[in-house]
Amino acid sequence: MRLLTEQPRTMSSGSSNFLLVPIPEYPVLDCVPNKNVKIAVLGASNVGKTALIVRFLTKRFIGDYEPNTGALYSRKINLDGEQVSLQVQDTPCVSLQDDVEDLYCQEQINRSIYWADGYVLVFSITDLKSYHTIQPLYQHLRRIHPSGNIPVIIVGNKSDLLRARQVPDHEGKALADELGGPYFEASARENHESVQAAFLHLCQEVNRALGGGNGEKRKGGLHLARPKSPNMQELKRRFRQVLSSKVKSATAL
Repeated sequence: MRLLTEQPRTMSSGSSNFLLVPIPEYPVLDCVPNKNVKIAVLGASNVGKTALIVRFLTKRFIGDYEPNTGALYSRKINLDGEQVSLQVQDTPCVSLQDDVEDLYCQEQINRSIYWADGYVLVFSITDLKSYHTIQPLYQHLRRIHPSGNIPVIIVGNKSDLLRARQVPDHEGKALADELGGPYFEASARENHESVQAAFLHLCQEVNRALGGGNGEKRKGGLHLARPKSPNMQELKRRFRQVLSSKVKSATAL
């Protein structure tokens, strides 16, 4: 088993539900000192990691989009009556290789795992193989953080596609029980409330695990540098590029 880089997907220029909105970052110093909630979103290809993040932060849904393989988004949110800095790390996809028993990770994914204080492990209920990545991925988290509490939630995305379901609800719950975290079924496409509930639950768990916001990093694990914050100019360039392609497509029609 190993983790592979997500390959770029071709954007569908004829899609009407396209939306790419750069998510503004806010200075950490505007928030309660040392009150930083850091979350990494991990999962296989095409499970909707970026769509879930943007749905949570903007309440909007992305249809077709340029794949995001490592952006770090920062927002201010209220937790238990206090304004804190939330940082959400998007990551490249993970993939299992059947003829290999060991789990291999890109350095970028390892950095994200060590840096974060909480984790969203995402699979698609329409993709059984993506479901099978969750347990080895959790075991890898445990190898990096061999001791201490690890706030984790399991999210079965695409719950609106019930006819294409390959993973029954009870199997998702059973896996979450085994790993010691809650299970949420969500639809980034149709249900902002389900996405909001999942992410806010994890944010609250992380806040509690950090001991009331002292910001102290847990001991042990790999000592790797934090992920780099995205270049907002690059996000704007991507946004303009996609809008330009949409305009050209409409003109051609």
